[in-house]
Amino acid sequence: MNSYVQQVINDVKEKNSNEPEFIQAVEELLTSLSPVVDQHPEYEKADLLHRMVEPERMFTFRVVWTDDEGRVHTNKGWRCQFNGAIGPYKGGLRFQPNVCDSIIKFLAFEQTFKNSLTGLPIGGGKGGSDFDPSGKSDAEIMRFCQSYMTALYRFIGPDVDVPAGDMGVGAREIGYLFGQYRRIKQNFENGVLTGKGLSYGGSLIRPEATGYGAIYYLCEVLRHEHDTIKGKRIGVSGYGNVAWGIMKKAAQLGAKVTYFSGPDGYIHDEDGVITEEKLNYILEMRQNDPMHCRSYAEKFNCEFVEGEKFWGISDVDIYMPAATQNDVDINSARKIAQSGVRYYIEVANMPTTNEALNFLANQSHIIVAPSKAVNAGGVGVSALEMSQNSERLQWTKEDVDDQLRRMMVNIHETSVNAARQYGLGYNLIAGANIAGFMKVADAMLAQGIF
Repeated sequence: MNSYVQQVINDVKEKNSNEPEFIQAVEELLTSLSPVVDQHPEYEKADLLHRMVEPERMFTFRVVWTDDEGRVHTNKGWRCQFNGAIGPYKGGLRFQPNVCDSIIKFLAFEQTFKNSLTGLPIGGGKGGSDFDPSGKSDAEIMRFCQSYMTALYRFIGPDVDVPAGDMGVGAREIGYLFGQYRRIKQNFENGVLTGKGLSYGGSLIRPEATGYGAIYYLCEVLRHEHDTIKGKRIGVSGYGNVAWGIMKKAAQLGAKVTYFSGPDGYIHDEDGVITEEKLNYILEMRQNDPMHCRSYAEKFNCEFVEGEKFWGISDVDIYMPAATQNDVDINSARKIAQSGVRYYIEVANMPTTNEALNFLANQSHIIVAPSKAVNAGGVGVSALEMSQNSERLQWTKEDVDDQLRRMMVNIHETSVNAARQYGLGYNLIAGANIAGFMKVADAMLAQGIF
């Protein structure tokens, strides 16, 4: 490994020892960059890597809200504006009880290079709170969102930082956040948030966009392998918006999701989640009881395995981890390798530990695609929403879907070309890391030392 790259990795580990998720994300990216830094001594001269692994700014604030019984609660809120070299900061807000500094920081770091891959002028950011929206009333969620935005509003804007939704932050939360922003600013800056409702500037197919984009990327991988998606059986972890989008687009293209999972276990539906009734029930189940998927098996008379993950089953063609970070560890990776599956397509942000990802990438019979490329379609459509807002337009579903498909085709092609340029063959992990890095690096160098 290049000595400068190794030095930066060591420094990050020393300075951020209590932030394991961030360390993991940095190490995964920088390990791919040795051949690039070897050929670009100007990066070390400008100490570019040390600058790139340090966020430009990160805000921590308290969020105080009142429940329906009049009790006062205090949560922590964050917004990390990691890198704005190629455009305004862009990235979601996550409301989950496990949210902390390290998770927000790693998500913002990953977002920087994911956004770069889209080819659109957007920088990287992320935010959220340790607030748990589950079990809360609409009124409680509204009061929390209003308090959160009151703390956040002065740091964001259409040309500064444009938040969106993420886990725990859907159309309802975005609506309350935007309403409070408009209330404070007394103007209609609808480009300040994405993921909005269609009645006030949102984009069609935004809820499905990440899942749709993942399937479009998968299609490019299959095409490279002289294969096709038709008839493929897919295992997806999770059943949130991303997994739901995967289910919908796979069904449209002649494939089927036959396994999906929730916190309580996994579902095996041999016929696949391919009908409108099943897809609609996924939405209903998620809204009514997001912690349990057993009811799907009861309704559609299929198998439910309690308390287990399906990693290692052999009757699928493609694995798509789409739930949360570090869902697949080395033990799960060994089971996946033994299953004989051909395609491992990451979808969630960093769903695989570095040890597991390296293990899978070194299996000659498995093609591995990284999440920062595969799930970029979601933020890509968010950026398209920004364009629609600035032009006061509403594009059709077909227009957005076509632009999303072309974006994912380009991301795959860009990643392939970057890997080949540095003699790495069809290495989608390294290619995505290099391609995302190069655009940000060139912009930072062009803008001087700061």
